[in-house]
Amino acid sequence: MTTRITESTPANERRVIGNVLRGSIGNLIEWYDWYAYAAFTTYFAKSFFPAKDTTAAFLGTAAVFAVGFLMRPLGGWMLGRIADRFGRRFALVLSVSMMAFGSLLIAVTPTYKDIGIAAPILLLIARLIQGLSVGGEYSTSATYLSEVATPGKRGFYSSFQYVTLYGGQLLALGLQLLLQSILTEAQLTSWGWRIAFVVGAVAAVVVMFLRRSMDESESFRAESAKSGGSGRQAGDRGTLRALIKYPKEIALVVGLTLGGTVSFYTFATYSQKFMENTAGIPRRTVTVILFCAILVAAILQPLAGKLSDRIGRRKLLMFFGIGGTLCTVPIMTLMGATQQPVLAFLLMLAGLVIVTGYTSINAIVKAELFPTKIRALGVGLPYALTVAIFGGTAELIAQALKSAGHESVFFWYVTGCVLVSLIVYGTMRETSHSSELERDREA
Repeated sequence: MTTRITESTPANERRVIGNVLRGSIGNLIEWYDWYAYAAFTTYFAKSFFPAKDTTAAFLGTAAVFAVGFLMRPLGGWMLGRIADRFGRRFALVLSVSMMAFGSLLIAVTPTYKDIGIAAPILLLIARLIQGLSVGGEYSTSATYLSEVATPGKRGFYSSFQYVTLYGGQLLALGLQLLLQSILTEAQLTSWGWRIAFVVGAVAAVVVMFLRRSMDESESFRAESAKSGGSGRQAGDRGTLRALIKYPKEIALVVGLTLGGTVSFYTFATYSQKFMENTAGIPRRTVTVILFCAILVAAILQPLAGKLSDRIGRRKLLMFFGIGGTLCTVPIMTLMGATQQPVLAFLLMLAGLVIVTGYTSINAIVKAELFPTKIRALGVGLPYALTVAIFGGTAELIAQALKSAGHESVFFWYVTGCVLVSLIVYGTMRETSHSSELERDREA
């Protein structure tokens, strides 16, 4: 009998850890590139849009941020299909290659002053490419980390997807802090922000070569052998025709994601502009607050993931749903009214701790819903559609409501989205007890 790398022996555990690390490093760089845009928006907004109105420039970059999300469903479909038909490793290499190109394009695009309307158009093209990349990255990395993880530790290992997601944001914020300390405000606004995208492009190229050395997941190899190979021999693996046979699971992914993605982007990205523009906290102080809060949140992910292996996934999702429904409005209201850095940090951290109930296990929960032949597409496409519609527009809605003088309405919007997900969490089954991943292993 062939020994599977998911069996818990010391040698195989080391292989699992090695694969998780290589997959996670790639995920980290992908998300660094994605979040560098959000972190440096306040510096480059006027480079790509007319500089007369700061709010208008922020709205322009927020709109491009949202449009980038619209490519994520296409990326989830395209790379999810590739992952299910040609392998998880191949799709992950392709994903990070596209991210490298998108970051490089942003780094070298001239300003609005130099080339006019071509500047925001090129920014949009770069962001569309990045959206395509990150849409496929989520589904494929979530699938890969879930499949290579040791049984009984899948929640723990899968949580590293959000460890590295937060890590990518930390790298972006850390570089921002470094550049803020060595460059003047004028230098950062003029050209210093481009350094972040050059770093992202170079790192993505390095990761592209690292990912080529990862093991393909045992689940995919077994499914490929069973169904006759890859590519044209893959049958209906990774097709929409196969996916629509799982309508309940698709609806569950949408319901699972809705509140989580809106809440996550509210606290992890929009709060930076919120504290700066609404609370009036200095920009550098806001960066430090965000960095510290996200660092703690990143540390919490594997702890929560490990807890889910013991008590189940559903209890953590319920924690997020109840906490998000009851606490979002008070947290955001207090955050907008305080100029005390410590209190602002504690409020942001409270929001991120609540969101941890979703972020730490959302990948494994979705992977446990689908069989191997459709897992990457099943995880990726409905998730990416939900994120594009709700997560990607969260900041744009917030900025528009602020401009209209109704900023507090956004807090209730986030609460409503979380409440919908809470209803889903309260009625769904415990996925760890009926996991398709374990059925793959038994087969």
